[in-house]
Amino acid sequence: MEKIFVQIASYRDPQLLTTIKDMIDNAKNPEKLVIGIAWQHSKDDEWDNLDEYINDDRFKILDIPYNESQGVCWARNLIQQLYDGERYTLQIDSHTRFIKNWDYEIKKEYKKLIKRGIKKPLLTGYLPSFEPDNDPDSRVQKPWRMDFDRFSPDGNVHFLPSTIDDADERTEPIPARFYSAHFAFADGKFAEEVQHDPQYYFHGEEISIAVRAYTHGYDLFHPHRIFMWHYYTRRGLKKHWDDHTSTYGVQNNNSHSRNRKLFGMDGEVYDPVFFGSFGFGNVRTLDDYERYAGISFSKRGVQQHTLDKKDAPNPVFEDELEYQNSFSFPFKHCIDIYFDSVPHDDYDVWAVAFEDENGNELCRMDANEDEIKRMKTDPDRFCRLWRSFDTVIRPYKWVVWPHSKSEGWVNRMEGTLYEK
Repeated sequence: MEKIFVQIASYRDPQLLTTIKDMIDNAKNPEKLVIGIAWQHSKDDEWDNLDEYINDDRFKILDIPYNESQGVCWARNLIQQLYDGERYTLQIDSHTRFIKNWDYEIKKEYKKLIKRGIKKPLLTGYLPSFEPDNDPDSRVQKPWRMDFDRFSPDGNVHFLPSTIDDADERTEPIPARFYSAHFAFADGKFAEEVQHDPQYYFHGEEISIAVRAYTHGYDLFHPHRIFMWHYYTRRGLKKHWDDHTSTYGVQNNNSHSRNRKLFGMDGEVYDPVFFGSFGFGNVRTLDDYERYAGISFSKRGVQQHTLDKKDAPNPVFEDELEYQNSFSFPFKHCIDIYFDSVPHDDYDVWAVAFEDENGNELCRMDANEDEIKRMKTDPDRFCRLWRSFDTVIRPYKWVVWPHSKSEGWVNRMEGTLYEK
């Protein structure tokens, strides 16, 4: 009755074996773990070998050649079909580290929420980070939460982590707006009720699960204690899109389109028949979630309470007009310019503008000489132009036009932000 169904989708990850070992070694009751792994691997990766666990009854391993993988949501959905009535479920990434007795401690926190009257708690969030090359010294010792960052031009909601600075003063988890796919602990039935949509590729995964979970009656919480750590940077390691360049574009665009349909964005209308079991639940509505989280998907709007990183739920508005007027419409985007596209050493200004579909300028925020010099130090050889402004009109195109002291206005660059 106390078994935990652990879900791990691993893609050519040299950290997988260490994650498994650390998870088992630090569990108080390792015999009560049932571990489902979508093992997406290459024969060229000598370090990616699960022979040690093939005959271990606790393991359910899906052997998937990496070139047959269709993406992380597809892999996570396959794992969820392995669920067999375990009392709890835990979803993690294959690059995770654990505290001692993590299984006992997380169950204890979960049971406190049940005792409080929370019928369906979901513990989730961004785990604090660690770096394998400097472990355990690199482990961040404050728990993290997830905060709203921006709507992407494609309609996805992006998040940023922040530390829970008053964690030591808190006695219980924090009501959360958002869901993290690399850490989620809930009743085992969550693996059946809110499964990952295999037609999603990557972007949109977390916000869709957050809202679908909420509408199925789950209450989301960020832990105020540390149970695990997550490896974020993963520089130089193979990602799915690195190996699937011919299909990535189509899969990514289709995923964004499906996400906009789910949330009724850009004139789309949600169709429960179209989404079937991957749609919303019937315990709460999308509107319930938006009022709880302070987000308007159709307007791409956000309430100040959410932007200020204050705990959920958001304040209740008795007047509907006041509620509708409570949203702001921030637009935030990073324009990536490869160093080879800006070869001069004497730039004094770059014109940076955003336009609507008709070519009307919505905002112009030029880069000065100091910003240009800072961007030119990026180790990845990309100039990253971050720009933020409020707009009720959806930007369609960005324009960057550099000016050289010696050459004058040089190569004008532009790019579209979404497909019409």
